[in-house]
Amino acid sequence: MNPAIIHRPSILAIEDDPVLGAFVHDQLDRCGFHVTWCQNGAEGLARAQQQSFDVVLMDILLPGMNGLDVLTHLRRRHSIPVILMSALGAEADRITGFRNGADDYLPKPFSVDELRVRIEAILRRVELERRFNGSAQVPIARNTDDPGADKLTFDEVLCDVSFAGGAAQLTRSEYRLLETLWRNLEDVLSKPFLYQHVLQRGYSRHDRSLDMHVSQIRRKLKAIGYEAHELRTVWGKGYALTAAQADA
Repeated sequence: MNPAIIHRPSILAIEDDPVLGAFVHDQLDRCGFHVTWCQNGAEGLARAQQQSFDVVLMDILLPGMNGLDVLTHLRRRHSIPVILMSALGAEADRITGFRNGADDYLPKPFSVDELRVRIEAILRRVELERRFNGSAQVPIARNTDDPGADKLTFDEVLCDVSFAGGAAQLTRSEYRLLETLWRNLEDVLSKPFLYQHVLQRGYSRHDRSLDMHVSQIRRKLKAIGYEAHELRTVWGKGYALTAAQADA
């Protein structure tokens, strides 16, 4: 029997609301997940550093150490996928979360079905990456065909890109998105396609996850000085990675 089939995914839920926390714990347990529930950020961070979890589900507004602080501490040593929960209108917090390395966010209120689908999508991505990395003998680097000594390098084992010696420090979702766009240079890829192919879930016009990943990729490529290609928004259609236009 395949061990992956009988493995019960381990979820760390960090939520201070006793009603919502108990609800999430019970419902995810019924869905087949093993759930550890913490009610404050410091306790959740300690658990995440002491135990191995498949996904962290975390509220942003926590007593003491908030979710964004916990995320910052986690990302110093851990690449564990993190889903942030936040109020529907808290866009600034969500942007900060993605900037600090969150993999996804879930606006409150949410249904158990949506929560389960989000978690399962992340678990599928991680499993695919583990299978690929397990079969790789050495890191696979792929360079652009741009002239010059400095080229953008894709590292499929580290799930990151580098340029001129500097690593962009992409999240796994950001790497998958950039790689998908790179494989389809100059082509406009629709949001529904990218949601399905990269985030592995259906597209909703109220879901800003993809837009925020795009924003972070742009910021991180700019930070390492890569300008040969630009990630363009094609209004009403989607996104495209194209050769940068020379200044007039």
